[in-house]
Amino acid sequence: MTNAYQRKKQPERVRQQLLDVAARLSLEQGIAAVTLEKVSQAAGVSKGGLLHHFPNKLALLDGLFDELIGRFDRAIEAAMADDEVDQGRFTRAYLTVCFALDAEAEGQGWRVLTIALLAEPHLKARWRQWVERRSAEFAATDGSPDCLLARFAADGIWLADLMQSHDIDAPTRAALLRKLKALSLQ
Repeated sequence: MTNAYQRKKQPERVRQQLLDVAARLSLEQGIAAVTLEKVSQAAGVSKGGLLHHFPNKLALLDGLFDELIGRFDRAIEAAMADDEVDQGRFTRAYLTVCFALDAEAEGQGWRVLTIALLAEPHLKARWRQWVERRSAEFAATDGSPDCLLARFAADGIWLADLMQSHDIDAPTRAALLRKLKALSLQ
């Protein structure tokens, strides 16, 4: 007897679909509402299929964190590659990427990450590790108080964008970015 319907297995596509659904649910309903059951149902994947990729909710959130932080790192590396000045290069790249987060199509993913960082102690610790690692990596060129202040300001813009607490027009936003980038050179 043959099975009339055999679905071709596409594990990476299924994994990505699960992450996308978890991100959407997190954004719409909050991180606490993201359950394995809801994610598997919304993704149209059996719970066993979800558990194959993510054995628990923490693993799912870690997967989401890894994906988004990977994109973040790649964007920073690309911005750094376009900058010929060593002093403050990482800071300027961080600024460029943070200021662009809300405008990007991926802005919702960053909102999810930020919300998760605020809500989940484990992810907060992972973010701190990322910050510590990148800060140590660029301590010689970006360790000044001015660079730190500029990155803190970028974090503030990121949070303001997340909370939609300030309506900053494009010219003002561009002026803020220029001033902070200038600060990174000091």
